[in-house]
Amino acid sequence: MKKTISIVVPCYNEEENVVPLADALRLCFKENLPEYQYEILFIDNDSSDKTREKIRELCKLDKGIKAIFNAKNFGQFNSPYYAMLQSTGDATILMAADFQDPVDMIPKFVHAWEEGYRIVIGVKTESNESKIMYALRSLYYKLIRKMSSVDQISQFTGFGLYDQGFISVMKSLDDPTPFLRGIVAELGYRRKDIPYTQPKRRAGVTHNNFYTLYDAAMLSFTSYTKVGLRTAVFFGGICAGLSMLFGLLYLIMKLIWWDRFPAGMAPMLIGMLFLGSVQIFFIGLLGEYILSINQRVMKRPLVVEEERLNFTEQSGQDACESSASEQAISEDSSSKQPEQDACESGSLEQPAQNESSSEEV
Repeated sequence: MKKTISIVVPCYNEEENVVPLADALRLCFKENLPEYQYEILFIDNDSSDKTREKIRELCKLDKGIKAIFNAKNFGQFNSPYYAMLQSTGDATILMAADFQDPVDMIPKFVHAWEEGYRIVIGVKTESNESKIMYALRSLYYKLIRKMSSVDQISQFTGFGLYDQGFISVMKSLDDPTPFLRGIVAELGYRRKDIPYTQPKRRAGVTHNNFYTLYDAAMLSFTSYTKVGLRTAVFFGGICAGLSMLFGLLYLIMKLIWWDRFPAGMAPMLIGMLFLGSVQIFFIGLLGEYILSINQRVMKRPLVVEEERLNFTEQSGQDACESSASEQAISEDSSSKQPEQDACESGSLEQPAQNESSSEEV
């Protein structure tokens, strides 16, 4: 029996890329991985272009392609994470829809997985995108690795292969604001890092902006570092000590040179403005931590589905067969007889295949 490799592709306004990507993935499996079965799962984050129409056409033509349409845009982290939890393959590969995650990396991931690595990730060594952005990301990764208690992975976007065992770990976390990059670094199995050069987008424009990049940076910062709060404590203590020292020196100098040492307002105003700005900065930083805590406490769903395509529910017949096998090894079979009769009589009916359903998760 062929093993199944699930490919999860998050989408948002990628009408020019979804069909070529699906064709490239199917060709990759046909030429390089013929011994595997594919499951391509597109999850659309409420696109405003023709992305959903293109995905519908793909699902009609190929039952190996599945789709989840979100009721609204749930962000760049929740949507792909949720789709990975819905995958059914023996291993799941997460990749972008814009071809910046090369399709030719998939056979390398699969071969490393067969060697025994339960997580295989792609790590960017170069990028054909903006050199400035690549340099800024490199600086960010260096800083976050030094500040974090978890050894964060540099130049890792989530692109990689994850064994079904690790997907089970992800399901058990029940985290309403998951950060996959940190989870892999913190809870991941033995992994293999494969370097690659990130190409340019095939078509369209990037949806990342300052706000989305800041959101990603702060989610990582507040989830995996304590340095912000510790810095506030240490800095506050140092400033308090220095203020008391300077105040005492100022008082002594004033008492000694009463007529020649003017008090003045400038030192007081400068000190007040400085300490006030520092307080506002650390209050804002504290607010980021509180926001992260608040999102986790509210326990909102990762995603609310509007529709899903080409998914089938678990067969009720399997449940009957499982129940019957348990009854066969039970010592008190008579007490279980009514339950067995219920299965044989079809009381556990097999649900019909749903091509499209509306569901809240």
